[in-house]
Amino acid sequence: MTPPVTALPVELPPAFLGVSQSATGKLWRDRLDARGAARALAIVQRYQLPEMLARVIAGRDVEIDAVEDFLDPTIRKLMPDPHTVTQMETAAKRIADAAVRGEQVAIFGDYDVDGATSAALLTWHLRHCGLDPLIHIPDRIFEGYGPNVEAVRMLAGKGATLLVTVDCGTTSIEPLAEARKLGMSVVVIDHHQTGDDLPEVDALVNPNRADDLSGLGYLAAVGLVLVTLVAVNRELRNRGFWNSERPEPDLLGMLHHVALGTVADVASLTGLNRAFVAKGLIAMRRRDHVGHTALMDVSRLNGPPEAWHLGFMLGPRINAGGRIGRADLGVRLLLEGDISEAARIAAELDRLNSERRIIEQAAEAQAEAEALASLGLEDKGSVIVTASEGWHPGVVGLVASRLKEKFARPAFAIALEPGGIGTGSGRSISGVDLGKAVRQAVKEKLLMKGGGHAMAAGVTLRKEKLAEFRAYMESALAEDVAKSRHENELFIDGAVSARSVTPEFAGMLNRAGPFGAGNPEPVIALPAHQLVYADEVGQAHLRVRFKSGDGVIVNGIAFRSVGQKLGHALTQNRGQPLHVAGSLAVDRYQGTERVQLRVIDVAVPDQGPAVIR
Repeated sequence: MTPPVTALPVELPPAFLGVSQSATGKLWRDRLDARGAARALAIVQRYQLPEMLARVIAGRDVEIDAVEDFLDPTIRKLMPDPHTVTQMETAAKRIADAAVRGEQVAIFGDYDVDGATSAALLTWHLRHCGLDPLIHIPDRIFEGYGPNVEAVRMLAGKGATLLVTVDCGTTSIEPLAEARKLGMSVVVIDHHQTGDDLPEVDALVNPNRADDLSGLGYLAAVGLVLVTLVAVNRELRNRGFWNSERPEPDLLGMLHHVALGTVADVASLTGLNRAFVAKGLIAMRRRDHVGHTALMDVSRLNGPPEAWHLGFMLGPRINAGGRIGRADLGVRLLLEGDISEAARIAAELDRLNSERRIIEQAAEAQAEAEALASLGLEDKGSVIVTASEGWHPGVVGLVASRLKEKFARPAFAIALEPGGIGTGSGRSISGVDLGKAVRQAVKEKLLMKGGGHAMAAGVTLRKEKLAEFRAYMESALAEDVAKSRHENELFIDGAVSARSVTPEFAGMLNRAGPFGAGNPEPVIALPAHQLVYADEVGQAHLRVRFKSGDGVIVNGIAFRSVGQKLGHALTQNRGQPLHVAGSLAVDRYQGTERVQLRVIDVAVPDQGPAVIR
């Protein structure tokens, strides 16, 4: 007789370095459980890779047979048949028709980086086909997000017979109905979550629509535009459109745009996105694109660009045009062929970005004070909803992001206009679907309009509905927020001593990149290193130095830590040993390379039991 099988209790691994509560309140965990550690060992043995690199790869759930493709992701292997996307074939044929007939095409894009790169990529392709498309990027303040009736009428008045929306359009039912009424064909290329009702258009290419089985919902809009153009190229090839005088355009030569839009939109760096960004970074390093080169120069980017440069240096400058300047500046830069004009536009975007920072900091300080008052001393509340008159609508998304980071909760920042209408943005934490809650709030008539992704959303409401909206979000998200915050863990990829922290070590880890959403940067721990220096630098950053027991020094920086829990822990423990967790970056200055640790957490080492003598 076979004895009954009983489930073995699941034993959680011990806290990494014994850190059960760090300076920021986190429990440190080894990213690898026993199964992951075994896989890392197998990767070392099969591929002869360094142990730490194998640990990083295993920690990203890469199976043993997929390691080579992970280290060198290729578009050729990962590109699906575009026709697996719902209505892609119809969209490709309609765009090909426009090319063959020489139609006037209008492109309507979003005002963010994904929208700008999408519009620039599509425009470049249509120009290659011999067309001269109209481009409209809406003004964030006066027009808001997505197509509007007035802009649609303007484009129709200029003779457009085909309207293509990129990174918007999925929820624009009335404006696109107006476009059809005015005789325009409409193709939507978008990736935002869909509502119950879809616009009546010729083709709605959106892998996040309910009837799409392509599995490409993780693509940014610019990646989806590239997949669409693969289908358009094939359609035109079948029609004999390409010839020696008009050769088929090299789409892979435009991966600069795809990499920038994908990273800036915080799309998951998995699957096809990973290949787009890896190859796009290689293209950017060639510095053969006038607009991107001007943008890198004005950003004072030293050395070859990495994924985080796109998200934190290049992207914000493109965004600054849409936030507080002219919405079309980013697209114009990406399409500019003249070096001096590109430099002029890039300088203007850089100036606007500096101006944006000042505006953002003022709103952020006010929003933080409001959030602290709302949460109270007990730190109660699941969602932060701040609002004020006088805030610039172009920076509310950035303010919401800062609030989310500081308070570890979903957060909204809403700019109230004199007429009593508020426009705002929300940012979420892992495990909490903000877009879904916002769409439900629209159904409940709490919002005039709203939508977005799981991690980010936009809202428009009447001032008198603010308290009701706040209460609704608190109720709708409380359970998910509590669960997410309870799992407040920092996953560590491995521990090393300061002596190991070299440019070669950082380069070895970078083989597992590009890093970003969906493929997090490796987090390395330095056990019990003495904090020998900590001083404020820049805007609320701390520059630090740690020394190992054998006297080797590691330089580091803790961004935006002054006034935060991390900053307090660092300034109060000068001269003391600390467990340190962070990611590595290679700092290139005047031809020399130095490794810098970007500190994200610290903990006071457990001194162990007292010795009784």
